[in-house]
Amino acid sequence: MNAAKAKQYKKSMLDRRVELQRLIEVSKAGRDPVELDQSRVGRLSRMDALQNQAMALETERRRNVELQRIAAALKRIDTDDFGYCLSCGEAIESKRLSLDPTAPLCIDCAQAI
Repeated sequence: MNAAKAKQYKKSMLDRRVELQRLIEVSKAGRDPVELDQSRVGRLSRMDALQNQAMALETERRRNVELQRIAAALKRIDTDDFGYCLSCGEAIESKRLSLDPTAPLCIDCAQAI
């Protein structure tokens, strides 16, 4: 992979990382513990709050997984391994990387999993 293309992917991943960190910070309130005091909050409101909390926690988990994938891809860029499949060592198609620059596997190896 040429250096200019790798630099472009690195910039897009760094931008996405900043965006994800901002979203995690902004959505902290949705992950707060739900108050279970029946005298202050009705049963349906508590159920709704618990469901919202569960969705917020899952969203945070997915964002953290994406942050881990970005960190791994940035490390591969720094070691000149970016753009090559971690399984077979073949080059990952540019179309695949343009859709997901954090993709660690070529399409054949990804489908084999």
